[in-house]
Amino acid sequence: MPLLDAFRMDGQVAIVTGAGAGIGQSIAETLAGVGASVLVSDLDAVRAQAVAEGIRNTGGEAMGLACNVTVEDDRTALVQTALDQFGKISVLVNNAGGGGPKPFDMPLADFIWAYELNVFSVFRLCQLGAPELAKAGGGAILNISSMSAENANVRMASYASSKAALSHLTRNLAYDLGPDQIRVNAIAPGAIRTAALGSVLTPQIETAMLKRTPLQRLGEPIDIGYAALFLCSPAAAWISGQVLTVSGGGVQELD
Repeated sequence: MPLLDAFRMDGQVAIVTGAGAGIGQSIAETLAGVGASVLVSDLDAVRAQAVAEGIRNTGGEAMGLACNVTVEDDRTALVQTALDQFGKISVLVNNAGGGGPKPFDMPLADFIWAYELNVFSVFRLCQLGAPELAKAGGGAILNISSMSAENANVRMASYASSKAALSHLTRNLAYDLGPDQIRVNAIAPGAIRTAALGSVLTPQIETAMLKRTPLQRLGEPIDIGYAALFLCSPAAAWISGQVLTVSGGGVQELD
């Protein structure tokens, strides 16, 4: 296989959740840019459709769909829509997630919700999607975890522990799905310049973060997009069960 062909994804069909902005948008656009057909899903239908339209305007193939990944009917509709629109599924990117700092005395419902969003929804989408990937001859599942899964800090118990669960879920699913030639990996991003980070980022916080970042800059969504391309492409055909940290070589913390 010619070197650059190892990064092509012609004929592949990818679902990317939480793809209406930020990291998810970058992943969707990057995969489409190397030939994949992409179902762009997001809680916000307008954003999902706008990203899909942008892909189509640059010559790619994409469709936008509203999806709340914590709702079973939405999850099943997401998988079925990909099959109806594109005929198969060969890549599943579980990017939708969230949370953030919560006080120790948070209501138990808040703690449960972090797992509902960051762990249970991913597991269920893998259950729904894996049989279709197997029918397609195999493929790739990519979960977006977080550096918080390895770090420890105040007010991060719910979010960080749920992301840690996601990282270890990734390692275990690689064993479950490997016999069907389905690779399962994750990316643990550091601080990425998204709207979510921008809502709390100040010059002082950024300076403090960069002191612990060897490459002396914060990440951009495309940094995760390129990492996702590698892990989803034929170039990573013998990589599974791994969590790739993409953080400029360091650790960025809000505190």
